[in-house]
Amino acid sequence: MRSSLVGNAVRLRETRPADRRTLMRFDRDSERGGQSCGDGYRHWAAHRAHPTTHGDDLHLAIETLRGGVLVGSMCTTQTEPFEGRFSYGIGIGPEHRRHGYADDAISVLLTFMFGYRRYRKCEVGIYGGNLASLALHRKLGFREEHRHRDPEFSCGRAPYLVLMGLTAAEFATFRPLRAAR
Repeated sequence: MRSSLVGNAVRLRETRPADRRTLMRFDRDSERGGQSCGDGYRHWAAHRAHPTTHGDDLHLAIETLRGGVLVGSMCTTQTEPFEGRFSYGIGIGPEHRRHGYADDAISVLLTFMFGYRRYRKCEVGIYGGNLASLALHRKLGFREEHRHRDPEFSCGRAPYLVLMGLTAAEFATFRPLRAAR
């Protein structure tokens, strides 16, 4: 991967040890504000702790182009290059939400994974109660494929996980696969 991938508002770059404190604060702030499940960070971190052997699992910081402010992070998970599928997780700090950073970061990641790494499909799981994330993913062209009912995923809210998918061809109809800068 290049040292950073650039969108319209954000840059994706490798995470640094200095990012950890800010990212953990984002998680604590989300929990206090009732925005996430108490085990959400631990659940997400557990997925990141099982890297694959092919090196396409990425751990990325999301920072603004203006000022280089760390606003969140994302990672690719369950990358299966031979099957052409991958997934990702994203978290934006509570004070940085609703500024378009997630939309831009996801678009940059999809452009990289579909355009440069030649994956053919992205699949993501979103808590059923996370209406903002569901709407964002629909806007990006993702389609609901399944609702997985499991109390482990409920976190006291909607008792299901919405599985959504997007192919490279579908993404290209919404956003042409432009070269990452």
